[in-house]
Amino acid sequence: MTTTEDSTPRVDVATASVAVLGGTGDQGRGLARRLALAGNTVYLGSRKLERAQQAAAELVEGESSTIDVRGLDNTAAAAEGDIVIVAVPWDGHRELLQGLVEPLAGKIVVDCVNPLGFDKRGPFPLEVEEGSAAQQAEQILVESRVTAAFHHVSARLLLDPDVDEVELDVLVLGEDRAATDTVRELADRIPGVRGVFGGRLRNAHQVEALTANIIAVNRRYKTHAGIRITGL
Repeated sequence: MTTTEDSTPRVDVATASVAVLGGTGDQGRGLARRLALAGNTVYLGSRKLERAQQAAAELVEGESSTIDVRGLDNTAAAAEGDIVIVAVPWDGHRELLQGLVEPLAGKIVVDCVNPLGFDKRGPFPLEVEEGSAAQQAEQILVESRVTAAFHHVSARLLLDPDVDEVELDVLVLGEDRAATDTVRELADRIPGVRGVFGGRLRNAHQVEALTANIIAVNRRYKTHAGIRITGL
């Protein structure tokens, strides 16, 4: 990690370690797998150390090439990662972050949590007091560089060894331009994925909510849809 002229920490995504909190879920494991395949050291975080270690071992054993994935509890993973991805279920989002304010201070935090509900009519976005999951993270992690990204990535495709490229754009939102640029570069490390700046965190609600529409598309057409931004 280097420092720019304005003292903003600059992270080299090629050598950065990435922590994935809630990394034993499908989305967390999928992102961890793809970033590890890209050459990053990845720390899988979980509430239970044993579960994280088992998930990490399964990812390593499942690949024909050598990848570096290590299982830790969420607190230790948060401390180790240069970039930290939050991929926990929505109902545990606030509690997790409140307990990690200190280890996440100064770090780029990527929130990819989608506050969704499900009923007989399908998925729907939940109302969030702060406006969005990302804005809730911003209010809790006041000393972190909070961004929002990776909301619409199919966990199934990320985990599928027969899928070489994941064709989609990842919208990256945030207030810190250097941080959003870094997260865009991180997204670009996954073959087929392109990171695209999507606005400030106040616009995160509709990005998170769009996941409900994509799930509906997937159910109707039996696919794993993503989004592409045209004209770029």
